[in-house]
Amino acid sequence: MIHGKENQPRKRGRPRGSGNSQAEDKGGVRALDRALDLMDILASEQGMTLSEIAQRMGLAPSTVHRVLTTLDARAVVESDPLTQAWHLGPTAFRYGSAFMRRSGLIERSRPVMRRLMELTGETANLGIRNGNAVLFIGQVETHETIRAFFPPGTRSPLHSSGIGKALLAFVRPEVLRTFFHEAVLDRFTPTTLTERADLVADLTETRARGYSIDNEERSPGMRCIAAPIFDMFGEPVAGISVSGPSHRMTEARLSDIGSAVVEAARALSLSGPAEDNF
Repeated sequence: MIHGKENQPRKRGRPRGSGNSQAEDKGGVRALDRALDLMDILASEQGMTLSEIAQRMGLAPSTVHRVLTTLDARAVVESDPLTQAWHLGPTAFRYGSAFMRRSGLIERSRPVMRRLMELTGETANLGIRNGNAVLFIGQVETHETIRAFFPPGTRSPLHSSGIGKALLAFVRPEVLRTFFHEAVLDRFTPTTLTERADLVADLTETRARGYSIDNEERSPGMRCIAAPIFDMFGEPVAGISVSGPSHRMTEARLSDIGSAVVEAARALSLSGPAEDNF
């Protein structure tokens, strides 16, 4: 996204795959499932009112209020008394910080991302797979006024994300088949790849050159180049990218930026990619 702006309208309706019946079928707890749904929604927005949350979840405001009250008592969420908007609270930050401490990759990536930002002049990002989306867990912003902005905790669909496509290009064939079986290839811009054949062709090109290109597929006017980071078994476990406005990340620069991103990913990887192909 462009810093300071939301590019997509809020989606209405219950989040896909978060129904209470699924939790119960798997032996889950309905109230806990609702609480986690609510936290997931708040993590993706810059504050929401009770009525907005209720509409998004497809629940009565009274039901949502009970969940919010319970979470508020533990400081997992909190409300702004001026706007009446709800946000994630300090306890949620503490939970996230525990994850950040567990992942040594985040600390190791900071100097690499800073060097990548200085080399390319654009924002460097770190992300991991979270279901059928990329979860951004680190960023070093460029000093340019107009810049890409993906704060930690932001999620983006795999098929329309530079890091997402970089990860999909190097997963095992059975993992890719599962992705196509489960994922919905939503369209966000005229260049979003929404057909399976088109996405497979793009992933094949990505694997051949070593980096992916998000050509304004998620946000108009923004390009992203990404490469996968591999664990000791050659599995793609994270991705590093450079993103910025298309008028600066021109087609003439893509190859040079791609090489820099691949080198940064190699510096953070514990091995090379596995040999499996499509």
